[in-house]
Amino acid sequence: MSVTRKRLLALLLASVALGASPSWAEVSIAPPASVGVSSTGLEALNKTFHGLVDEGRLAGVATLLARHGKVVHFDAYGVQDVNTKAPLHRDTIFRIASMTKPVTGVAMMILYEEGKWKLDDPVAKYVPEFANLKVKGPDGTLVAQDHPMTMRELMSHTAGFDVSAGYAPDVTNRDEPLQAMIDKLGKLPLATQPGTDWRYGPSVNIQGHIIEKLSGQPLDQFFEQRIFNPLKMADTGFSVPAAELPRVTSVHTYDAQKKLIATPSVNDPSVKPAFLSGSGGLLSTTEDYWRFSQMLLNGGELDGTRILKPETIKLMRQNVLKDGVLVDLYGPSQQGIGFGMDVAVVLDPAKATTPQGKDSFYWGGAFGTWFWIDPTNDLVFIGMIQNLNGSVPGRDTPEVRSISYPLVYDALTDVK
Repeated sequence: MSVTRKRLLALLLASVALGASPSWAEVSIAPPASVGVSSTGLEALNKTFHGLVDEGRLAGVATLLARHGKVVHFDAYGVQDVNTKAPLHRDTIFRIASMTKPVTGVAMMILYEEGKWKLDDPVAKYVPEFANLKVKGPDGTLVAQDHPMTMRELMSHTAGFDVSAGYAPDVTNRDEPLQAMIDKLGKLPLATQPGTDWRYGPSVNIQGHIIEKLSGQPLDQFFEQRIFNPLKMADTGFSVPAAELPRVTSVHTYDAQKKLIATPSVNDPSVKPAFLSGSGGLLSTTEDYWRFSQMLLNGGELDGTRILKPETIKLMRQNVLKDGVLVDLYGPSQQGIGFGMDVAVVLDPAKATTPQGKDSFYWGGAFGTWFWIDPTNDLVFIGMIQNLNGSVPGRDTPEVRSISYPLVYDALTDVK
């Protein structure tokens, strides 16, 4: 039984003894008005997301809003599986997919603070297999890199590697270690000249390999010792204990009639993969990811535990893309958005057509999980669903990210 599960069991027993409803998370909920949040606005947030479940468009959804360091909203609604009807709880475990990337970014910045690497270092200094990579030109000819790809470019998806779908066969394999991916990439040309194009590919998995080399530890051990344990993220990792499997939500999709169905699990979440994906391998809970995000908003510290320096956090959310290089996740290229160290950054809210404050930074996961951190309005929002292609616009999954933005900012009584 995990630390968190023991804690929850103790809370449950205590609440039963007192004749109260069980508390499914240790986090306390502050009065919304105390931090400039409207209770009416939070009711609208709940009504909207509960409606998506009641209409059969989502199996379940968990949402959390914190402002000025206080959680004012933490809701879990629906089921973990449409077949079993197991209810979704605040401590439900989700596959957070690419929300793993900011965690890897923090791990990299821990090593950055220790002087293990610099932004303008060539990647080949740490991955010698990439020293002589050629670039595939438009006509198929191979040319030299016009400059060695840098760590800054690796951290911002502009090192020249192709999108993940551009590699056939896939360069990653759950049953092989990170070194096997490096060996494969070391024999393939780059898709673009470094620094010239933003492509969402293997860059963060490469960072995972670099973390292992620079720290001398497997990636999961580094994450646990340097991030998860200090932040009390007891339910976050590359696998879950077998006893905790009932807490893991199923992945859902839609049949031909657009009815929700649970899909067979792609992988057994109780089995730790050989390939520790810093790009997308973690499972976590809403509360755990809030603790991680709140640390970032606080300038690298939470509950007296410091993970990074404030200036390092500012560096992480500073745009490092060259002029004319645009973030282009699902197309078309996103105006007003930049990219820092494994996080996207809102540079111009008007151009980005978002109510989020300037300098907000964020990312999401393939199964629909999403989060953002807004230092201008001093808030964190975490959202969790679990659908195949759950973050791809234009599919059957409701576009929960864009739905949540106006609801959150309409709930603020002093929005900036």
